[in-house]
Amino acid sequence: MSRRRYLYIYIPLGLLFILTMTVLVQHSYRVSKGLGRLVNQSESIRVPFEIKNGKIVNLLPEASEAGVQIGDGLVAVSGRVWDEDAVLADELNKIRVGDKVIYTIKRQTENGETITRQIAVDGLPIRMSFTQTLSELAIPVLFLLLLPTLSFLLGFYVAFVRVRDPLAWILLMLLLGVGSIAMEGRQSGSLVYFFRQTAMSLWGIWMLLFGIYFPERLKLDVRFPWTKWILLGPLLLSGILNLIEQTGRLFAWRRLWVAIDDFTDPLDNFSTVMAMSATALFFALLAYKSGTTENKDSRRRLRILYIGTSIAMLPSLSVVVIRIFRGVEGSFFDLVPSWYAIFALLVLLLFPLTMAYVIVVQRAMDVSVVIRQGLQYALAKNGVLAVQILLSVAVILTAVSAASDNQSNRPQKITFIALGVMFVFLIRLLAEKIKIWMDKRFFREAYNAEQILSDLSEEVRTMVETRPLLETVAAKISESLHVPQVTLLLRSGSNYVPAYALGYDTPPVVSLSDDSRSIRKLKSNKHIVLYDDMTEVTSVPTVSLNEREQLTQLNTQILLPVAAKNELSGIISLSPKLSEEPYTASDIRLLKSVATQTGFALENSRLTAVVASEAAQKERLNTELEIAREVQERLFPQELPLIEGLDFFGACRPALGVGGDYYDFLELPDGRFGIAIGDISGKGIGASLMMASLQASLRGQTLHFGNDLAGLMSQINRLVYEASTTNRYATFFYAQYDPQTKMLAYVNAGHNPPYLLRKDGSVIPLEEGGPVVGMLPPMIVDYIQGEIQLKNGDLLAGFTDGISEAMNPDEEEWGEDAMLECLKTITDLAANEILPVIVAAADKFANGAKQHDDMTMIIVK
Repeated sequence: MSRRRYLYIYIPLGLLFILTMTVLVQHSYRVSKGLGRLVNQSESIRVPFEIKNGKIVNLLPEASEAGVQIGDGLVAVSGRVWDEDAVLADELNKIRVGDKVIYTIKRQTENGETITRQIAVDGLPIRMSFTQTLSELAIPVLFLLLLPTLSFLLGFYVAFVRVRDPLAWILLMLLLGVGSIAMEGRQSGSLVYFFRQTAMSLWGIWMLLFGIYFPERLKLDVRFPWTKWILLGPLLLSGILNLIEQTGRLFAWRRLWVAIDDFTDPLDNFSTVMAMSATALFFALLAYKSGTTENKDSRRRLRILYIGTSIAMLPSLSVVVIRIFRGVEGSFFDLVPSWYAIFALLVLLLFPLTMAYVIVVQRAMDVSVVIRQGLQYALAKNGVLAVQILLSVAVILTAVSAASDNQSNRPQKITFIALGVMFVFLIRLLAEKIKIWMDKRFFREAYNAEQILSDLSEEVRTMVETRPLLETVAAKISESLHVPQVTLLLRSGSNYVPAYALGYDTPPVVSLSDDSRSIRKLKSNKHIVLYDDMTEVTSVPTVSLNEREQLTQLNTQILLPVAAKNELSGIISLSPKLSEEPYTASDIRLLKSVATQTGFALENSRLTAVVASEAAQKERLNTELEIAREVQERLFPQELPLIEGLDFFGACRPALGVGGDYYDFLELPDGRFGIAIGDISGKGIGASLMMASLQASLRGQTLHFGNDLAGLMSQINRLVYEASTTNRYATFFYAQYDPQTKMLAYVNAGHNPPYLLRKDGSVIPLEEGGPVVGMLPPMIVDYIQGEIQLKNGDLLAGFTDGISEAMNPDEEEWGEDAMLECLKTITDLAANEILPVIVAAADKFANGAKQHDDMTMIIVK
């Protein structure tokens, strides 16, 4: 659109703004006079009665004493015809407290005649409490002043910013109608009355259009655009007739407005119903779009708008419905209880407030971007004007000074003046050229680019898939700046290669080395401009001949770094614009912002992929651990043998999924019974594997060594030493019980000594043995075998340090003494009952602290 046509749009908008502000000032002045009466109560005369539907319904004492009666109709105040509440306030403001006020009233006599009489009533001052005064001030301030002010200012704010947007004009007209609800203007023929009636008669049209087009056009209207005219046609006709009528009233063309009024009077209810239908469709369309619009931000804004405007309008609409069904005229206070009328009027403030929140705060119409660019444009243009004025003044002063020089002759003076005029003219021409250049080539383009690229920065921030991210970035940059070829290169090993290319006949094949000069410059977060012939951007960088040849395949003019966490993860290559105009400083700034957001998005994409890979690997490890745990469980005794005269039980609770503790019960030849418990150093899979090796060694060697337990332990030490690493070893206790002799032979290889609890209360630790198995070479290790006679009622308890060294949150150990004291109290229980009690006591002491070691125990009675 040309500058001239652009100006033509501002002219009607400016005229409408002047008209609206004039009406608002008149309206505010009338309201402020009423507020003044409430503020200066001692100097203001109170209204001595209450009026409802033109009839006096309540009387104060001074009115009753003067002869005013309930049911009288008010005709005039001090000779001025009463047709609105403002007339009463205006006339009372002219009279001083204590003077008489002349009220003209009409009264119907008993025989049905109507008489008119004047009654003089004493003018007494207003007397209200502080609370009553605040209550009376609430409606004028919040409803009569704040509602129209907010509505009008918001409407013109959006319209001036987005003057070429039809939706902004629709919003303006809608808000003019909302603000007009609060206008005081029953006085026919006044400018306020004309404005209010016109805006209100057209309000339904703008409500319906806004519902159809905000934030995007209704799909049904795209397919069937004629349907909306079913409502818009009658509403538009009604609005035009009303405009003609109000124009006749404004200019006192009585014949015109009376004829129109007589013609439209029977259709008033129909017009009201049509306007109500349009308003209902406004809410219905907002509700429908808030649930079906694809864009999440648009859905959120629509929900806010729907809820806020519904709360604002429904109470007032309900009063209008009551008015239609009752078929009566009057204010809200005449139709519903006062408290509901006050609520319905005050809650209307939510309408402009909701609109302001959605449009300005939630950026529903991108107003903030336009304002920012508009201010930038205004400052730049005015800056050029200021420079023009300063230069012109300087030239004029120089010319005048030179012409005033007494040493100059007349021809010289004329020459100086002529040169001054010529320079002023040239400066003016140059300034106009600069303004046109800025308008066409910088600000207009920068606005479009910023609008698109700002949206892009927000969009890529949440993208986690690399391919869609690259496609979106390339497409948006190409669209915003009209760049035909865009390439995004990502790191692959030690090179940067194209990951996505837009606008090429065949995919480009280039590779920029990580140690090349161009990459080193990009890593310093500087962009590179090739084929540089402008001053707005950085100077030509040093690029090797090989790199320049590769970049020629991409038709590169600009290279931008895509970095995150100080690492160059990618490069954006842009070809020259279709217009062949240079990339400006504003372009570079915006593109760098997009590149930065793209870098963060790529890092998020990489991290997402890493997390997904780690999650899959963790899942595999968990599966493997579960298998290992099940295998380890199978290594423990699955069924306990029956040994005459013994009651025994054992259990292990690993600290991790798999553990390194070991216990076993072996049924041996000649009725002998093997008892084993061990603790492998470390935890996890490594300890579990060594446990399996220890079990295999034990079960494989017990048959060969018989009662020679010392020799058995030496052989086990040799096998484990040879099969394990130097940092792996095991504490191990092994014993064999002979049911015939009740002798227990044992060897303790560095394990916590099991305790033998006698029935008489004595405790014997079983310590004979030698060092741990698997740590020392077999040739330097000797083991000693111990023996002890068991008696009826004896209890043997073997355990690992995971039980005795259980820690609480203060890192205090439970200890073997506490364990023994607990054992002594439960020796009468069965073996399988004793072990859970001990473990529970250890857990109780730990008090919720994390289990730091495997817990294993065996009980033999």
